[in-house]
Amino acid sequence: MKAAEDSAGTGSEGPRKLGLCVLCGLPAAGKSAFARALGHWLRRERGWAVGVVAYDDVMPDASFDGASAPPLPSQWKLLRQELLMYLEYFLMAVINGCQVTAPPNRTEAMWEDFITCLKDQDLIFSSALEAPSCYLLTKTALSRPLFLVLDDNFYYQSMRYEVYQLARKYSLGFCQVFLDCPLETCLQRNGQRPRALPAETIHLMGRKIEKPNPEKNAWEHNSLIIQNLPCASEVSLEVTDLLLIALENPVKYAEDNLEQKETDRIICSTNMFHKADQILRRIVSHTMKEAKGMSCQLCLFFKWWEEGCSEMTFKQRCIHMFKGREGVNHAGIWSIIPGSGYNKGKSPEMGCWNVLEQRRGH
Repeated sequence: MKAAEDSAGTGSEGPRKLGLCVLCGLPAAGKSAFARALGHWLRRERGWAVGVVAYDDVMPDASFDGASAPPLPSQWKLLRQELLMYLEYFLMAVINGCQVTAPPNRTEAMWEDFITCLKDQDLIFSSALEAPSCYLLTKTALSRPLFLVLDDNFYYQSMRYEVYQLARKYSLGFCQVFLDCPLETCLQRNGQRPRALPAETIHLMGRKIEKPNPEKNAWEHNSLIIQNLPCASEVSLEVTDLLLIALENPVKYAEDNLEQKETDRIICSTNMFHKADQILRRIVSHTMKEAKGMSCQLCLFFKWWEEGCSEMTFKQRCIHMFKGREGVNHAGIWSIIPGSGYNKGKSPEMGCWNVLEQRRGH
């Protein structure tokens, strides 16, 4: 009956609403227990299809390969990107109402763990009529709202932004839940695990972790920070409201373009070199305007002098010329002509006159 029911479901229309929830926080913050409780609650109370993808359950066997040392950071990054590719393949199948096919370039053990994860949550099943690398979607996955809850540390904002990009690409709902658990509590819980992480790793992650910051990143506006979670099995009204809002308001590509432009503007405005360039441009522009004004005034000085005007007339004309003028640097005019400054109690006008008289003698 199960297989027949699932097969019948493949012909129905795809789910009207899809969402991605990033569940992040330090190791041993209670994410996995919270994710399981959240998935159970959403299935029971909302009737949604839910896929909890715990990165630790999908990636370790494929990444360690029996070696004693963990992968390098660059290897971890590639594995994370590969898992995102698996998620995209599944989402494309749900959106198009078709079967899930295995990507050509994959880590076999990691792909098998991912498929097992989806099967265990009644989202896909194998069919004897299909190729071994193809899987059919269940009626649950095709006929109900679907939320994928990604359970990982996601300690860098850039890691979470990659998931947001996936939501943007397919116009999915997107939200983040950050479990803000005290470092000491995480260390204590980690020490009780059969496969504990080195304490230094958690300390380092605690220093590097970047909490959601909606004020800085517009794309993080659907975020919730839960501090001191009393019980990992409890699902608060705040969390369910967040998921519902995300599902009802999927990321729109056009809106995201505006958000990205705003993000780029903020980055650009805070860039030191960009600021320095803007300041330099303003200085050059102001200097050129002043120089243009000064060159015109100097032409008049020499014209009056060549006409043979008297010292008193020259001084009166200078005073009249600068009176009420804006944008002309009075002192700057005289600084261009050596010897015309405020020296020996003389005004700059008379200093300029003396310089011109001295040049007449030469």
